[in-house]
Amino acid sequence: MSNQDFAKLSAVLRGVDAQGKGASRRLRKQNQVPAIIYGADKEPLAVALRYNELIKSLQTEAFFSHILTINVEGHGTEEVVIKDLQRHPAKNTPMHADFQRIVRGQEMHVTVPFHYEGADVAPGHKEGGIFTSNATEIEVTCIPSKIPEFIKVDVSSMQIGDSIHLQDVTMPEGVVIRELQAENAVNRTIATMQAPTVEVLEPIEPEEHKEAAGTRDPEGDEEARKLQAQDETHDAPKSDDE
Repeated sequence: MSNQDFAKLSAVLRGVDAQGKGASRRLRKQNQVPAIIYGADKEPLAVALRYNELIKSLQTEAFFSHILTINVEGHGTEEVVIKDLQRHPAKNTPMHADFQRIVRGQEMHVTVPFHYEGADVAPGHKEGGIFTSNATEIEVTCIPSKIPEFIKVDVSSMQIGDSIHLQDVTMPEGVVIRELQAENAVNRTIATMQAPTVEVLEPIEPEEHKEAAGTRDPEGDEEARKLQAQDETHDAPKSDDE
């Protein structure tokens, strides 16, 4: 697969009789994946994708943040971005896909992955710190031609105790983080360099090795001694005088 082949898919139209749960199951048995194309003030389009072709495209991370071209047999081509992908809960295979049409020059919301770079050379890491990321992707707003393949987050200068927030991320020109545009925006933490966890072992006192130390019942012990004495008396051999 060449660099851009992942962004090209083939599909066929689904008629009314090829829609619904039962029809979708039949399509999947025929190595096809049901999908829907919507948006751009046009009627939604029910289609079926080639299973093997979709599987190959899904192996490329950029598939999820790239303008895709779907060639629909007998209909023409559609420029879209993927908005949702349903997978089988056990097999993880694609079961249904939603695609949104793009409009050139019109802003849209797209989810793109974070790429954290430089954690292994950060001063905090060299001192034994543990790098932790709290976000793997982010929703951005931009025009289709500006959709980034990923957002780079440079963490190479992090010290132990440092953290990176959304507002610290350098965004490509024309791309903004949707969360930060909200009226109640929260500049949440997306990465930290934590101090190493050291487990402190408490010294074991000798008393703790004594049998049931601190938990014995003196009265119970005395009662046990009395019962033992009685048993010994009963078991003693009788004299000839008895």
